[in-house]
Amino acid sequence: MILYIFVAVVTVLLGFLINNHCERQLSGISRQKMLNGLSMISIFLLLFGVSACRLNVGNDYAKYVEFMHLINCDAFVPTEFGFNWIVKLLYEISGFENYLLVFAFFAFFTILLFLAAIYRQADSFGFSFFLFMAFGYYFQSFNTVRYYLALAIALYVIPFVLRKEWGKFLLMVLLGATLHKSLLVVIPLYILATLPWKKWQLALAAVFCSSFFFLQDFYLKVVVFLYPTYEDTEYLEGGTSYSNIVRCLAILILSLLCYRQTVKDSKRNRFYFYCNLGALVMYVCCSFLPIISRIGYYLTITHIFFLPALLDGIENEKLRRLLKAGVTVAAILYFAVFILLKAGNDGLRILPYETFMFHDMVPILSDVN
Repeated sequence: MILYIFVAVVTVLLGFLINNHCERQLSGISRQKMLNGLSMISIFLLLFGVSACRLNVGNDYAKYVEFMHLINCDAFVPTEFGFNWIVKLLYEISGFENYLLVFAFFAFFTILLFLAAIYRQADSFGFSFFLFMAFGYYFQSFNTVRYYLALAIALYVIPFVLRKEWGKFLLMVLLGATLHKSLLVVIPLYILATLPWKKWQLALAAVFCSSFFFLQDFYLKVVVFLYPTYEDTEYLEGGTSYSNIVRCLAILILSLLCYRQTVKDSKRNRFYFYCNLGALVMYVCCSFLPIISRIGYYLTITHIFFLPALLDGIENEKLRRLLKAGVTVAAILYFAVFILLKAGNDGLRILPYETFMFHDMVPILSDVN
């Protein structure tokens, strides 16, 4: 726990040293650009080091080791072919079942894409990165490594959607879907979020969403058809996230209060607005669907950009500072609850932290397999 808090505090402090807009303001090599580079490299190395050096940390770590062993034996596994190819390639390069290298590979690209996305898109790298860490996205990436690389790709491709560079968008999504096919849902979701919705269209969408309450069996059959591996498993039990409902609702209220000043005339902020609205609808109406949070995260990840944009758009300086302080405190409390009460639970199991550097690798390989 102390390690996680230390990493979070140090990387956030480094993040606030970064000015991700200095390229537009300064030409040539400047002190700020050098500081940006050093800070970004330091953040990356800290996050990558903790993630890559972990051993049996995460609720599905052992399950992934088992899947990788089966892939190496050419047995059937439910994972996508892109993941299977990467495992076989890295095992072939290593000359043995080097699952640590596979986890390090996914950690490298997941963190790289997240940081690149935040640097490219954030109004303030420091504040957006703080929210990224406080909302637990980094630490949750210790679980379901395929999914969190897909989530990083989803965050990275948002500028392509806003600029309507559909070829680049589709190419990256399809490549990411070879690792985790849930990424395909961002194609309709992100396209819908770019549309200039009218009030009557939103009313029709609300009527459609109400069908989720009385056509649950039909929608479950559709999900099982798309994800046959979910049939007769615990994944069909559904469930929702009340904390995400509260967060989405709070951001919706704030965005409606700031709609004219910040959202209405901004294509980017309207996109974030509809992502948040879509996530709220999913968490409220679709709790019966398997692992709804995985779909919802593709939408709620935009909060790390939307919240700072909303706060910066408040004209009253005192109110802006007060709300920013409130959001900061709320995010810290969210992180505290996550680390103290949830991180050690079976659903996450990212505590206690262990690293391979203090173990003999030979018995560990045999024990985990």
